[in-house]
Amino acid sequence: MPGSNTRALEKAKTLAADMLILDLEDAVAPQAKSDARTQVVDAVKQQAFGYREVVVRVNDMQSDWGLDDLKAIVPAGPDGVLLPKIVSAEQIAQANQALDDLNASKELGLWIMIEMPLAILNLKEIAEASQSTRLCGFVLGTNDLAKEIDCVVTDDRLAFLSALSQSVMAARAYGLTVIDGVYNQIDNDTGLEAECIQGKTLGFDGKSLIHPRQLVLSNQIFAPDAEAVSQAYDVINAFEDPTNQGAGVINVNGKMTERLHLEQARALVSKAEMIKNLGSE
Repeated sequence: MPGSNTRALEKAKTLAADMLILDLEDAVAPQAKSDARTQVVDAVKQQAFGYREVVVRVNDMQSDWGLDDLKAIVPAGPDGVLLPKIVSAEQIAQANQALDDLNASKELGLWIMIEMPLAILNLKEIAEASQSTRLCGFVLGTNDLAKEIDCVVTDDRLAFLSALSQSVMAARAYGLTVIDGVYNQIDNDTGLEAECIQGKTLGFDGKSLIHPRQLVLSNQIFAPDAEAVSQAYDVINAFEDPTNQGAGVINVNGKMTERLHLEQARALVSKAEMIKNLGSE
């Protein structure tokens, strides 16, 4: 949501989104940066976004606005900050130290945009930085990445597939959340559906969106389907049956099921129950 758009910030309070990214960077013109910062700080302080996780995307720490963004935003108490243009673990450590120096809450999460070619080449060290910093997740910046590598953007996102897959691998290796990049065509539901399905297939946890009308379709695709949830409950119940005590492999509804599937089932059920409870708070 553009931080300079007061109507968008108000609308954000009603959206069926897991996370709201209040933007001070690309969506805000240079002459509007200061006013946008003030508006976002006020919006965060109101704590009127309910169950939605509130993350503020600040400007590049090397820009004229980045450090001032952090100084203003941290005391307001967002759930997290999102840093653009990250290419190294050193940058993450520096941002983490800046948050500590500002006495940021220990619960404040550090998110980063993966949108530069050097970030892709340094994914392991970047993800590994989560072991000693607040780093908790990646958001893919496919628009910036397209500009940086000067690629042809096709419907199948062929130019991005390696970067997308590597980002997921790095995130999974270090227990990070990873969010797919935006789909730019607001009125093309067919294209959005295909890209969401592709992102889910690659292993992304969700998709960043640029318009409220994209929420329903994205939520439907990234949510577990009813059949999968039902099977997950059956797997959990089967392994909890005393007759299967200590079993490594059992038959559940005609499918060979190992204990690794039990872990997957519990994660799926947890996600389904979380989605079911969204909006009930």
